[in-house]
Amino acid sequence: MFTINPFAALTDFLPPALMQGYVALMIFLVVAGTLFDVVHKGSAQYFFSNWRKSNTKSRKEVGGGELVSIVVQTAVVDVLTSGEFCNQRRRVAHLLTMYGFILYLAATIVMVFCYPTAATQTPALVPQLWWLGGLMVCIGGYWFWFFIRVDVSAEGGSPFRLMRADLFILSLLASVTLGLIWAYLQVGGSGWSRVVFGLYISATTVLFAGVPWSKFAHMFFKPAAALEKRVSKANGTAENLPTLSRDDPEQQKRHSMELLRDAPMDMGLGIKREAPRHY
Repeated sequence: MFTINPFAALTDFLPPALMQGYVALMIFLVVAGTLFDVVHKGSAQYFFSNWRKSNTKSRKEVGGGELVSIVVQTAVVDVLTSGEFCNQRRRVAHLLTMYGFILYLAATIVMVFCYPTAATQTPALVPQLWWLGGLMVCIGGYWFWFFIRVDVSAEGGSPFRLMRADLFILSLLASVTLGLIWAYLQVGGSGWSRVVFGLYISATTVLFAGVPWSKFAHMFFKPAAALEKRVSKANGTAENLPTLSRDDPEQQKRHSMELLRDAPMDMGLGIKREAPRHY
C-alpha cells in the first residue's frame, strides 16, 4: 500500500491531463491568492515602509557581510527551525505539520506529473514520502488542534468551536486526511474510493482557493517579517522598541532588579503561581 502511486489508478476514469491541470490550477490559485492578500491587506506596503523607516533612523550601518549573516540566521532559526516559538510542544507540532506538508505536496506533484499512469512505474520511495508527509501533517495538525491551541489549552475552550481563522488548518487536515483514506480505500478496491476522492478534491480546492481568507499566505510573509526584525535590531532601531544595552552595566542592573521584583511569589499561602505559557 505504501509503495503504490494512488494517482496512477485515476486513469481508469480520468485522463492524466485532467489531474495535472487541476494541480496546476491549485498552484495558480495560491500565487493569485497570495498576491491578492498582499494588495488587499497592504502587507508589502507595510513591510517596505518599515524597512525604509528602519534604514532612515538606523544608528549603525549594516554591512554586506553582516546582512548575509542575518539572512542565514533568519533562514535557519526563524524559517527552518521555527525558533520564534517559546512553547516547545507548539514548535514541534508546527515543524511536523510544515515539513510533512512540504513532503506530501512535493510527492504529489512528482506522482501526478512524472508518473501519471500505471504504465510509468513509480519508484517506491515517492509514495512512501507521500504517506510519511501526510502522516506527519495529521500528527502535528491534530495535536495542535485538540491539545495546543491557546483557546483550548489555556482558555478552556471547546476544540470544536470554529472560526474563520481556522480555515487553513481545518482545510489542510481535511485534505490530507481524506487523501490518505482515499489511497487506502483505492488500494483495497473499495467502492467508496471514488466518493472519498470527490471529498478529497473538494477539501483540497477549499485549501488552495481559500488563500485570501485563511492564514496560508502567512508562510510567505513570515520570513520577510523575521528578516526585517533582525535587521532593525542590528542597525539599532529595534522597531522603535526599548532594548537592553550590553555596554551599560547600570541598565543591566536595573533590569535584573525588575525581574526579581516581578518574580512569582506564593503570597505566604504556599501555593505557587502557575508557570507562564508563551505562544
